Amino acid sequence: MSEADHTERFAVSAESESETKTVVEARDFEFVVDEPSSLGGTDDGPNPVEYLIGAWAGCLNVVVHTVGEERGIDLERVAIDIEGDLDPRKFMGIDEDPRAGYREINARIEVESDADEEALEALAAEVEERCPVGDNIENSTPTDVVIDAA
Repeated sequence: MSEADHTERFAVSAESESETKTVVEARDFEFVVDEPSSLGGTDDGPNPVEYLIGAWAGCLNVVVHTVGEERGIDLERVAIDIEGDLDPRKFMGIDEDPRAGYREINARIEVESDADEEALEALAAEVEERCPVGDNIENSTPTDVVIDAA
């Protein structure tokens, strides 16, 4: 059986409402991506890089519960904090040298559980290995951006 037989396709469609505001449709859901007013936006929603780390938090939540259940670890509470530093100069066209994206992103998952430290360390390692969003953040993924005239 080929790898293609096991894939699921996910897709979104988006429409620009202004220079900073985008309305995104995913399945039967709609959400707004915008910049804060300090960056020229209308602050009607999180910005793209906040959605990126928010998506990672959501994925980590699913994976930590899945792997915890597989390992027989009872998780009473899961709280996730993620932060990263980003240099906006490349995005803004001011400097070509820095990366456009996050320099480093740190995720901290706090759990209430009766599992010992060794079990939680093993859980963390497997969660990091199996999280699809984390995989896309940590590894290069081929992309192709095309602009078509309407």
